[in-house]
Amino acid sequence: MTKLSVNLNRVALLRNTRNIGIPDVMRAAEIVIRAGADGVTVHPRPDQRHIRPSDVFSLADLLAKHPDLEFNIEGNPFPDFMDIVRKARPHQCTLVPDSPEQATSDHGWNVQAEANRLKPIIGELKSLGCRVSLFMDPDVDQIRRAADVGADRVELYTEPYAAAFAAGGGDRVLPEYFRAAAAAQSAGLGVNAGHDLNLHNLPKFVEIPGLDEVSIGHALIADALELGLAAAVRAYLAVIRGGPRG
Repeated sequence: MTKLSVNLNRVALLRNTRNIGIPDVMRAAEIVIRAGADGVTVHPRPDQRHIRPSDVFSLADLLAKHPDLEFNIEGNPFPDFMDIVRKARPHQCTLVPDSPEQATSDHGWNVQAEANRLKPIIGELKSLGCRVSLFMDPDVDQIRRAADVGADRVELYTEPYAAAFAAGGGDRVLPEYFRAAAAAQSAGLGVNAGHDLNLHNLPKFVEIPGLDEVSIGHALIADALELGLAAAVRAYLAVIRGGPRG
């Protein structure tokens, strides 16, 4: 069954607007774990606008007490990012080609152009015991190249699907993701997905066979304002578990 990794960046972003320590990222992590999430995702950025290195290390310690759950750290492998990963040793490292000034990730890797950079980084991450996933557009040719540079999985960038769904055209775009997932699996890669997935567009998306994991943060935290954090996690799990088991 598809797993749910809850991205806690938005909790940290709200905390960082004041200097009083609330909301507490660790408390949020404990709540989502108790509610049944399969893991936690964070995306530390160079400007520390949300998740800070201290958060990453505290979460690594927490997740070490839950060996059945997964810690996923995502980001562009700049030197500071790699230093964090070397210390935290997450279960999964998702490499994202975002620049420091970006508000959020908005495209996948051009593996053909970045292969020489990615290969040694992926090799090091795997030597640390991390599964490596590359953030990718649903481009079949680029996804096949992800296997050539040593990636274990791809994370499909789903904002185009979410935007099309909101405009009434989700069914037009979704086949691209089915083809991309099938191409990844044919190349021996696992398939994750994330970006702007929510309770409305997720049911159709989790029909993709063999989808390993969805990473959801912004929409889930927004829903938590109405539902409460634990209830929001359970609502997303209910949607995911209503899909096929792949």
